[in-house]
Amino acid sequence: QVQLVESGGGLVQAGGSLRLSCAASGRTFSSRAMGWFRQGPGKEREFVAAIGWRGSSTDYADSVKGRFTISRDNVKNTVYLQMSGLKPEDTAVYYCAAGGSYRTTVSLDLVDYWGQGTQVTVSS
Repeated sequence: QVQLVESGGGLVQAGGSLRLSCAASGRTFSSRAMGWFRQGPGKEREFVAAIGWRGSSTDYADSVKGRFTISRDNVKNTVYLQMSGLKPEDTAVYYCAAGGSYRTTVSLDLVDYWGQGTQVTVSS
């Protein structure tokens, strides 16, 4: 069992930055791929970024490449999403997700555990 708790969301102006954190409980965090997904108003949930269990591989949606950075700290059992150059279209609820063990990425259909989500609102 893995429990995920996101924090760091909020209201920011376009061009600003935020760092999301996802604190995980459970003994399997360090062996799991982790990811961030988001769901905007009236939209489907979509992939944002993922990081492999070792932390050496990362994957990003085209819409956030060059602006967002995913990282993890396996000692602190935490995964981060550093977001910069934020745009109004980044407004969404952001969800942390735990994927399979010993994997290098996470896809929407292979998420084992979800966090409760944190709201990010970008004003123009």
